[in-house]
Amino acid sequence: QVQLVESGGGLVQTGGSLRLSCAASVRTFNNYAMAWFRQAPGKEREFVARITPGGGSTYYADSVKGRFTISRDNAKNTVSLQMNSLKPEDTAVYYCAARLGPYYGDYPYWGRGTQVTVSS
Repeated sequence: QVQLVESGGGLVQTGGSLRLSCAASVRTFNNYAMAWFRQAPGKEREFVARITPGGGSTYYADSVKGRFTISRDNAKNTVSLQMNSLKPEDTAVYYCAARLGPYYGDYPYWGRGTQVTVSS
């Protein structure tokens, strides 16, 4: 069983920054690929970023490339999402997700989400 808890959301102005964190309750965190997704009001959930179990490779949605950075600390069982140059269209609930093994494929484990609101 993998439990994920997100934190760090909030209200920020356009152009501002936020750092989201996700704490994972699992013994072998370094065997899990991690990802961030988001869901805006009235829209489907969309992929944001993912990172390999060892942290050596990352992949981003085009909409956040160059502005967001995903990272992980396997010693602390955490994954983070640094979000810079935020735009109103980044407003969404952000979810942390995990899967065992490679970072491509379905993610079966999810947190409850943290709200990010970017004001114009």
